[in-house]
Amino acid sequence: MKFLQSFGTLFEALLTQLGLYASTLGQVVKLIFTAPRYPRFILNQAEEVGVQSLPVVLLTALFTGMVLALQSYIVFHRFAAESMIAVVVSLSMVRELGPVLVGLMVAGRIGASFAAELGTMRVSEQIDALWTLSTNPMRYLIMPRVIAATLMLPLLVVVSDFIGIYGGYAISVFMLDQNPAVYLEKSTEFMELKDFYSGLVKAAFFGMLIGVIGCTEGFNCKGGAAGVGKATTRAVVISCMSILIFDYFLTAWMFG
Repeated sequence: MKFLQSFGTLFEALLTQLGLYASTLGQVVKLIFTAPRYPRFILNQAEEVGVQSLPVVLLTALFTGMVLALQSYIVFHRFAAESMIAVVVSLSMVRELGPVLVGLMVAGRIGASFAAELGTMRVSEQIDALWTLSTNPMRYLIMPRVIAATLMLPLLVVVSDFIGIYGGYAISVFMLDQNPAVYLEKSTEFMELKDFYSGLVKAAFFGMLIGVIGCTEGFNCKGGAAGVGKATTRAVVISCMSILIFDYFLTAWMFG
């Protein structure tokens, strides 16, 4: 009975949390179609999510492409198929590694930032003060963040794809003595527009998840400074898990 009681409590908490995420997303979608939309705040958050995340995204993509090229060479060299390195690097970056790695990096940086900022505002009663000023905190605080994350993730993925493919090119050409013309030709020979668009769709969905989860955790934070820390940790962990889980379902839907 204790086991069933514990399982029931855990299941109830899970459903409650999913309900909070769904409620936040529903309110954000509803608020998008009504004024005011605070475009200046959206641009500020877009800079935070996009521009400020560029260094970590570029570094991650570059070394991912380099490692992928090096590991592919080790395998393909056994079958004298070194020309396929470019295919593996380009398709892997565009379809999977680009959106997933960018999502994980941004979740660790921006998801934590959203949760910490809103959590601090919650425990210091700044969110309650917005209600007294007849300002909807959902519109003022959460909507700009969710919109910015949803719009900026695809742009970051485009940059990540290019840098990752270049990293593979650099290793293949300058270290493994591959023909640069053959590498560039193979990079696009087996790639379709669907491969590129699928990564952008994934990135937009991951951005929405990061924004909704991070903002919801911070907005509903309780327990003072310790609660802010817990909310920030939950935001990062749940965002990363959600990205990996939904990546499977999106891949099965698009390519199944």
